[in-house]
Amino acid sequence: MSDLDQALVALRHQLHQIPELGFEEVQTKTLMAKTLRELGIEVHEGVGVVGILRKGRGNRAIALRAELDALPITEVPGLDYISQTSGKMHACGHDGHMTMLLGAARRLAHAEDFDGTVVFIFQPNEEHGLGAQAMIEEGVLQHHPVDEIYAIHNLPGAPLGQISTRTGLICSSESLFEITVKGQGGHASMPQVGVDAITVASELVLALQTIVARKLAPGAGSVVSVTEFLTDGQRNVLPGQAVLKGDARARSPEDRQDIERFMRQIASGVALAHDVEIDVSFKTEFVETLNAGVPTEAVYRAGDAAACDVLRDRTPMSFSEDFAHFTNAVPGCFLLMGNGETGRNGQPLHSADYDFNDALLPIGAEFWVRLVQDRLPVSKG
Repeated sequence: MSDLDQALVALRHQLHQIPELGFEEVQTKTLMAKTLRELGIEVHEGVGVVGILRKGRGNRAIALRAELDALPITEVPGLDYISQTSGKMHACGHDGHMTMLLGAARRLAHAEDFDGTVVFIFQPNEEHGLGAQAMIEEGVLQHHPVDEIYAIHNLPGAPLGQISTRTGLICSSESLFEITVKGQGGHASMPQVGVDAITVASELVLALQTIVARKLAPGAGSVVSVTEFLTDGQRNVLPGQAVLKGDARARSPEDRQDIERFMRQIASGVALAHDVEIDVSFKTEFVETLNAGVPTEAVYRAGDAAACDVLRDRTPMSFSEDFAHFTNAVPGCFLLMGNGETGRNGQPLHSADYDFNDALLPIGAEFWVRLVQDRLPVSKG
């Protein structure tokens, strides 16, 4: 392992030990800014951290994004560099994403083989879908305009270093819904006197599954999941109120809008049938992530140049990414990079025993360098 690779591993382990949740990434932001400045890269701090690296006279600019935040998960013991903050851990690999991007920054800062501007974006609060929009509203794309934008996410279970992406939809939207049933509580021995909110809400749980099973086209890739069922009932008290909370995923704005419409339609029908009031809240935090054609082809070329296994036109992912807000504003590409298939590196994202694969750090840094060389080539003249 080279000195640079060892330095990347040490940095990644340091980041892994100091996980911070969305919009609380104080230590993490400080470390990003300090590392960039040590490389001689211009730094701007705000909601996130932005590094600006210019070479040559080229007027083109591209942005590369990594995420700062961790998750509210208690890490399973077993690592020498386990999280030092109780109840928080880097269970999605953002520690690795930051390190790969800093590794590329280190190489590019001392290189003369690109012509133009690279904008390194370290974004807060990706997990709740709020960080990208916050940076955009702060003016990151106005103050540092770019022609294209790119982001990597590791993918456990895929071969180490395998790059996969596609033109068009790459990640689903995520909408959070909350349905409140207002019935009439009463004594458990006399259910006919009131309107049991549990029974009505249970009917809703089952009816909501018909949205995907019977109201959307087969193969649409949509998901409607009820994840919480809360009531004010007790041992011998029928609840007068029940709240259903859940998560809906869609692969097109049209399907997302249809899910909301059908959900409200079903709730209205159940309310009428049982003579109760049902309120529906449906909020979209992550919109669909769309990759543009030219940036996606550039990712394929950079992957080939970095000697990676490149999987073209992969199946869209069911998870969501707030990188979508960036690609809505600027042509870009979101790509997956295999984290390995065994051990903690192969465990699912957001699991308490997941860990980013250190062997991926130099691969990801090399890919970023090759992409910059492809998109900001040095003029032969």
